[in-house]
Amino acid sequence: MKHFLVVVDMQTDFIDGSLGSPEAAAIKPAVLNLIHSFPGEIWATVDTHGENYLETAEGRHLPVEHCIKGTPGWAVDREIATALNGRGAVFVEKPTFGSLVLPQLIEDAAAGEDFDLTLCGLCTDICVISNALLLKARFHEKEIYVHAACCAGVTPEKHLAALETMRSCHINVIE
Repeated sequence: MKHFLVVVDMQTDFIDGSLGSPEAAAIKPAVLNLIHSFPGEIWATVDTHGENYLETAEGRHLPVEHCIKGTPGWAVDREIATALNGRGAVFVEKPTFGSLVLPQLIEDAAAGEDFDLTLCGLCTDICVISNALLLKARFHEKEIYVHAACCAGVTPEKHLAALETMRSCHINVIE
């Protein structure tokens, strides 16, 4: 059986940049440990917006510029990027909360073999849950896990609410 890890949006703007939080910064050691110890292939999503972000639907709902391609805030956190690169992770840019490309990349990597999926990253209540639900919809018979201690939400309350929603959708939340 193959094991796949998806590290969601561990970027500077979400950790200590324009949308950063103490909770996001606090999960870095756990995420690094998971990356180093994970016994399988790894993907990392990268939230990617253009200069016109504030004119987009997302920008009108969340008028805080973040993850503008090529800016320091768009970069994956330096320590996380080093760990991911050391593991040969595949980076997947995504223009919105969930990646529509990621399921096909995972299916191709599985090459017909059985697999499970594990997710971690930021933010639990936006991009982690979006990717988890897209993956569950595509791979509804596969086990999907989310490491709660390797995720942080916009607020602690929204983090917990997102974990509960994922449990309701038969995603395994690892405490």
